Amino acid sequence: MSKQDITHQLIQTVDELSEPEAMQGICHEHRDGDPLPSAKELEEIIELSRSILFPGFYGRSSVNFATIKYQIGMSVERLHKLLSRQIMAGLCFNEDCHCPNAADTRLCMQEEANKIAGRIIEKLPTLRKILSTDIQAAFDGDPAAVNVGEVISCYPAIKAVINYRLAHELVLENVPLIPRMITEMAHSETGIDIHPAATIGTHFTIDHGTGVVIGATCVIGNHVKLYQGVTLGAKNFPLDKDGKPIKGIARHPILKDDVVVYANATILGRITIGKGCIIGANVWVTRDMRPRTKKYKQNKTDILDIDFEYGGGI
Repeated sequence: MSKQDITHQLIQTVDELSEPEAMQGICHEHRDGDPLPSAKELEEIIELSRSILFPGFYGRSSVNFATIKYQIGMSVERLHKLLSRQIMAGLCFNEDCHCPNAADTRLCMQEEANKIAGRIIEKLPTLRKILSTDIQAAFDGDPAAVNVGEVISCYPAIKAVINYRLAHELVLENVPLIPRMITEMAHSETGIDIHPAATIGTHFTIDHGTGVVIGATCVIGNHVKLYQGVTLGAKNFPLDKDGKPIKGIARHPILKDDVVVYANATILGRITIGKGCIIGANVWVTRDMRPRTKKYKQNKTDILDIDFEYGGGI
């Protein structure tokens, strides 16, 4: 093939890739002056947040209590700057603002982004208290854990839950796109996939964690423990007149307090798993479970339901 033929081939390919029909729905037109979401800055936001919440375990390895206030202050200032910028990028990406011109739109969104970032940072002390319960639950539930510091430093579930709890606060502030990017970063890092819109109570722990999936409309109570490979998913998707899934419907499970779900169990649909239930490994659950009942596989074919509140048990 001659150089002229190659040039012609490249030009033809560029023309095909640039056709509006070929980019319908898969190309985001960027308005000049608007920031774009940055994975690099979001990674720094995550690292800063982890180091602020748990100094000495993340970020700088040397922490001096005589200067801790200064260190956290510097980190918080940097976090607010980055978070404001990324929140604005999310708002601009979604284009919810209807100001009459681009300059007014950017000003409006920047003010809103600054306020949201401030409210998120204001919640960090509360998030630390909640995350401390998650860490304690992981330590109490794992006989291999030597100390709490090991849990914070090593356990992938803690990293995933930190990302989730930060992202969930952004969801509550109606920030588009950015929360999902933050939890997907944890997904890539740990193998744990928690949708930022899910609702999760205190003392939450995931043992090992790899392959866990928690859907967007899941509601999880307090003192819930999941093992690796657990799926909290949707059973089916109601379709609209065009045959496409209807968005925004509650379609994932509700797990009440004190539920334990063992490895590779699959719980599907908007069902309720009652308080204190135990679900064994490799079990599929698609119906409600009464409080304090067990479901497990006795052998390859039999699945047993046991009510131990009224005398049953194993």
